Amino acid sequence: MPHLRAHEVKQLLHNKYVVVLGDSIQRAVYKDLVLLLQKDCLLSSSQLKSKGELSFEHDVLLEGGRWGRMHNGTHYREVRQFCSGRHLVRFYFLTRAYSPYVEDILQQLRWGEYAPDLVIMNSCLWDLSRYGRNFLRSYRDDLERLFRRLDQVLPASCLLVWNTTMPVAEVVSGGFVLPDAPACPSRLREDVIEANFYSSAEAVRRGFDVLDLHFHFRHAGQHRLSDGVHWDERAHRYLSQLLLAHVADAWGVVLPAHNPVGRWIRDVPAEGQPDREERRQPRDHHRYERREPPVSRSSYSPRYHRHSPQRSSSNPRNSLSRREDPMPSSPSSQHHPLRRDSPRRRRGYTRETNSTDRQQRPGPIRRVSTHHQNRQSPPYPSRHHSEPHRSHRRHSHRRT
Repeated sequence: MPHLRAHEVKQLLHNKYVVVLGDSIQRAVYKDLVLLLQKDCLLSSSQLKSKGELSFEHDVLLEGGRWGRMHNGTHYREVRQFCSGRHLVRFYFLTRAYSPYVEDILQQLRWGEYAPDLVIMNSCLWDLSRYGRNFLRSYRDDLERLFRRLDQVLPASCLLVWNTTMPVAEVVSGGFVLPDAPACPSRLREDVIEANFYSSAEAVRRGFDVLDLHFHFRHAGQHRLSDGVHWDERAHRYLSQLLLAHVADAWGVVLPAHNPVGRWIRDVPAEGQPDREERRQPRDHHRYERREPPVSRSSYSPRYHRHSPQRSSSNPRNSLSRREDPMPSSPSSQHHPLRRDSPRRRRGYTRETNSTDRQQRPGPIRRVSTHHQNRQSPPYPSRHHSEPHRSHRRHSHRRT
């Protein structure tokens, strides 16, 4: 899996409206994405731990957080937004997979000024810890309602990626844990695995994408923080690269083949930190091989479930990087254009791309839906309320 630099991420997400929904881990997903849209560095520890701040890397706090009372209750709210020229990213903090508040968010996505292009979502740890003894049963019911409503609300051009919950330690602490809960091993680890199974199955049944983060980070426990739940800045950058590779594959974008992501993440400095001295020294290939991240080699190809039978992670075009490639010495050597994949492969996801229009409008990044063909001025046009929604466009693709 190649590492995407900031200029390549900007190109991939050019004119895209991205929405991230979930808990504090998904907030870190949002923060790392916002940072990567601006510069090539990692989040700092303080940025990872902060919540509800009025501004982070030129974003704004729209609702909740420090505009109100800070607390760890299930009614905590935090809505953030980053807008820069041709990029729009928004984050909603959730404590339950489906609730009246989630329904309000879905209505905003449906009838709001802008139509989302990419929705990234997860909800699990709060669901399993705060809503009674029959949490798994209620969680399954909430998942069914959630994905049914997402199927009805999101436009067919929108890509939804459900992130499975990352592995937790045997002993955990955090805002979702009840204050009087004992600090001892519990069944949360097993419950997370079971919850991931149900959420993945329901997402696939509705035709949405699943990125199995639990699989990718199952051997990366040394990157987990002391609370047993959250992860460090290098893990989150690896997560961002997995996510972006998945999105590029879903949109039919061929990524540039340069240095592997794992090697680069070890060398990049954290936000506000000077670059490491050894980055200026000649590289010892064998030394780096010994320090390869503990994530298994098989996890370098993004592991996910896909609704369309025409798309497969075994496609040789997904293997775009070679482990023996040296790291380029200059960012300018990496300005390879991101190219669209073959029309046949694209139709496996979009089902509505016009091949004639593709030939008339060449370019490194193009819309996969005719709904977005007029997105030039302004970059985020108002939604056309007459547009048919996902549920109206996919009846012919569902099993009878």
